[in-house]
Amino acid sequence: MFMFVGLNSNLNKMGKITGIGGVFFKCKNPAGMRTWYQQHLGLNSDEYGANFQWRKDENPQEKGYTLLSMFDENTDYFGENRQTYMINFRVENMESLVEELKASGVTVLDEIAQYEYGKFVHIADAEGNKIELWEPADDEYGKMIGDNVNRT
Repeated sequence: MFMFVGLNSNLNKMGKITGIGGVFFKCKNPAGMRTWYQQHLGLNSDEYGANFQWRKDENPQEKGYTLLSMFDENTDYFGENRQTYMINFRVENMESLVEELKASGVTVLDEIAQYEYGKFVHIADAEGNKIELWEPADDEYGKMIGDNVNRT
């Protein structure tokens, strides 16, 4: 687990990174790549990619998810055209984290968006690479993807 230590003296309310929510990359043929990963590496996929299901250390009854997702090479979802991949970090306390990041001069690219399966916001790192932050609602996400998961 990564924490932004020193940004806020109240550690209980401090926003933090809790893991990798996903790795996204551009390719010429996303459907073909999903098929390749299925055939050669045994990864079950849907139209969004391959979901990996795991159990949370602090509460093994709860499930968590990480997504490997293939995007069309012409997508603008990653920001600048030169960026060929994007990391999605799982976070806790999204609102607090965004405020801490803004206060420390980090570029926040959009407003926090809320969906049934979690909250999202995008930031830029020191070299302008777009990063996605996700505060998941794992129960809802699990319902959304069903049994199409790769268990770790």
